[in-house]
Amino acid sequence: MIFFKRTLSDADLIAGIRAGGMNRRNCENGLYDQFRYLIREATFKHKLLPDECASAYSDAVLTVIEHISSQRYEGRSGLKTYLYQIFYNKCVDLVRRNSTNRQSVHQGHSLEELSIADETRTVLQKLISDSDVSYLRQQLTMLGEKCQQMLLAWGEGFSDEEIARNLAYQSPAVAKTSRLRCLEKLRNLYRKQ
Repeated sequence: MIFFKRTLSDADLIAGIRAGGMNRRNCENGLYDQFRYLIREATFKHKLLPDECASAYSDAVLTVIEHISSQRYEGRSGLKTYLYQIFYNKCVDLVRRNSTNRQSVHQGHSLEELSIADETRTVLQKLISDSDVSYLRQQLTMLGEKCQQMLLAWGEGFSDEEIARNLAYQSPAVAKTSRLRCLEKLRNLYRKQ
């Protein structure tokens, strides 16, 4: 027996996202999955890495969800068109960032590139690492227990499937969507600093 995944109409997705609860989560996942093929198309069209496109797509989906929730999405175009335009703009931003000299400004220098004695380099690396980890843990506590557990598990290399099983999520797709939301919250905390 073959099962076909039912695609939801724009009206169903919008109503589900605005309704909240478990239906909202299902509709958010449906929105993500329904147009996920755009990631593959963008890797060829914009000559970006698949991970870069996947991240831009996730950001675009989160933006669309937020626009639907806040009534900013007015329905003048279809959801696919709306999502595609936001995703396209994010891809263009990535291409610009990757192709300009500004990217090298943001990359900084590694300790290996600097002429520092080995002993001093080791001490500096430890201080930087300890400071980064301490700051990250501080930011994670601001996200809440569930996000903190999920991101720590993901950081330790657990797959979305393992996270879904261990943290009692409905499916790996739900765990992935939740993880992406948590990462977006963490990014916003870092941006504010």
